[in-house]
This record gives sequence, structure tokens and C-alpha cells, in this order.
Amino acid sequence: MFEPRIVAFCCNWCSYAAADLAGVSRFQYPPNVRVLRVMCSGRVEPEFIFEAFKHGADGVIVTGCHPGECHYISGNLSAEQRVGRVKKALEYLGIEPERLRLEWMSAAEGERFASVMRDFTSQIRKLGPLSLRMGMGDGNHNER
Repeated sequence: MFEPRIVAFCCNWCSYAAADLAGVSRFQYPPNVRVLRVMCSGRVEPEFIFEAFKHGADGVIVTGCHPGECHYISGNLSAEQRVGRVKKALEYLGIEPERLRLEWMSAAEGERFASVMRDFTSQIRKLGPLSLRMGMGDGNHNER
């Protein structure tokens, strides 16, 4: 059975703390989710997302503080705009935009973190493995 590779960019203040709470509370979520801590979801550059896909991720999720609760005032709103633009770019490249997801959660939502990761993994599993076309996958851009 296909097990997707998921990269989760988690804000230090809220969603990374939720991931930690999920772990210490023993809330189960798939072991194929790789959590990467960033100071703010607004610091997740589009290049980070594209690189994750280029290097084998089947799905990418960006998680941050609830709107109005960002420790950097409006970083999460910047993340929302960026993720929207990246989804459009993915679609243009022939990649399902559903492979990229944005979620808000607080540090107290460990159970929700685990639930979201289970749900996203299931969603990506249904989509199947990501097949990168257009020369993106191997770094050789002279294939035309």
C-alpha cells in the first residue's frame, strides 16, 4: 500500500507546540509526516514548498496560529496569501492543488493536530504518489 511522504511546516508558537502536545499525549498520527519547525507560517517561502515536492514529498501542509493570534501580528495572513498563490502555480504545473494544505491551530490543539495529519495523509493517499513531469524531478531542465 502506498504511504505518502508528507512535509509539515509548523509555526514555532502554535502548531509546532500542538505537534509536541500530540506527541506527549500519545495522539496517533502517521509516522510518514515530517514536521519542520519555522518561526512563523508567514516565513514559509514558496520555494520551500516547491523544494519539498521536488525532493519527494507527496503532500505539503503549512500550519500556523489562528488568524488574529499570530505572534508576528500578520504572518499567518501572509502565509494564507502565499499558499493561495502556490496552489495556483501547482495547478498550472499539472500538480493537484489539494496536495498543498493550510491549517490553523493553537498550542492547545494537540488532538486536532493529530486529526488533521491523519486526514491529510488519507487525502494524499487517495491522490496517489506525486509524479513530477516537466523535468522538475531530477534537476535536469534540458529534457525538451
